[in-house]
Amino acid sequence: MSALPGRLTLITGPSGVGKGTLVQRLLLLHPEIWLSISATTRAPRAGELDGQHYFFLTRDAFEGQVAEGGFLEWAEFAGNLYGTPRQPVQAQLAAGRPVLLEIELEGARQVRQSFAEAFQIFVEPPSFEELERRIRGRGTDSEEAIGRRLERAKVELAAAPEFDAVLVNGELELALAELEQLLGKGS
Repeated sequence: MSALPGRLTLITGPSGVGKGTLVQRLLLLHPEIWLSISATTRAPRAGELDGQHYFFLTRDAFEGQVAEGGFLEWAEFAGNLYGTPRQPVQAQLAAGRPVLLEIELEGARQVRQSFAEAFQIFVEPPSFEELERRIRGRGTDSEEAIGRRLERAKVELAAAPEFDAVLVNGELELALAELEQLLGKGS
């Protein structure tokens, strides 16, 4: 069974819950799904290509697109603007291709307003303790940053009932199978 053609699906959840891993595995199994590419005003990092990793825009160009309603969602983080361009998403949907967005909670809420027909999935950990273990296990954040991520996670987890489906990412293979079913790809 294939994903519903031309359907926009959004995945969100707290940092450390494993959204990126789930999405990477899903795309390996189902390359027909198009993962939306975000736009940003930040400079490209080494190895990042325009149109592949991000659409790199000047602040003026980004703000112009905001004014024209050119984003499904957008926000400012650490002095840079990030957003999901509407046109590429609509072009893929019009071509009948399933589209996937992996974004944060506030972006998901904006998409709910700008593209109400999107199917929204919230990924949560099997427990808060497991989420903390995963975040600490990355070994990339200071204790202060870990504390901020965990406080933010509490707020995000409280938002799970807002979504069309909640997916618990405890055991990766089971979560991936459930994600496929939610996308209409399961057996």
